[in-house]
Amino acid sequence: MQIKTVGIILHTLKYSDSATIVTIYTQQFGRASYMVYGANKKKAVCRSAVLQPLSIVELDAVHTPGKEIHRIKEMRTAVSFTEIPFHPVKNSIALFVSELLFRALRQSEPDDELFQFLTNSIQLLDCWKDGIANFHLIFLTKLTRYLGCAPNVEKNTNGYFDLMNGVFLQQKPLHSHYLLPEVSKNLLNLLEADYQTMDKLVFSRKQRTELLTSIVEYYRLHIPDFNGLNSLEVLQSLFDYKDMDYFSKLHRD
Repeated sequence: MQIKTVGIILHTLKYSDSATIVTIYTQQFGRASYMVYGANKKKAVCRSAVLQPLSIVELDAVHTPGKEIHRIKEMRTAVSFTEIPFHPVKNSIALFVSELLFRALRQSEPDDELFQFLTNSIQLLDCWKDGIANFHLIFLTKLTRYLGCAPNVEKNTNGYFDLMNGVFLQQKPLHSHYLLPEVSKNLLNLLEADYQTMDKLVFSRKQRTELLTSIVEYYRLHIPDFNGLNSLEVLQSLFDYKDMDYFSKLHRD
């Protein structure tokens, strides 16, 4: 069956000298894998630049029932980025987000609301000018809603956050998967924020690291087969506001 759809590049894997397996979260089919031949050749179905993490692409493909890897006839850029490929902080965030989505979005069924959330978030990351230090944290907390594991903030007790059950408790839970009150309060502030207010959340490097580590642990507890993230360490090196402002200034200059 020949199809046309829009998708988000999540992962690429070199299959041979001339072939690459590309995992794409598509609007029509959900997560799907495709074989791309000769991405660096002049007459390739797509150029290697199109395969960058979180690229939003249009693709003409052939889906064969029963096959795990499908064939792309043509792929091209659907949304042109102005900053993600060139801005060191945004590029690092894109690498982290694409790896997380690759590990978290296992289902093949389409979800139009999730797809719209992802494409809107990616385009916002590309165009947002200030206050992106908390973007990945806001993204992670908002994504839990679409994954069916959003924390419950209705019964906030200003105490401990239970990572296993996704609720705030006044006393420590009996298990070891919980956050201390200070980290729990920062998480609550994060859960109540959105992209438009994320620049008003002021966290130290230590606090931002604690939050990210805690949220990734929450994902591990609630999403089957969710493994470690290779890009986590790279992103953590950019958490300091001073570092991010420095890189942003270099980009503007």
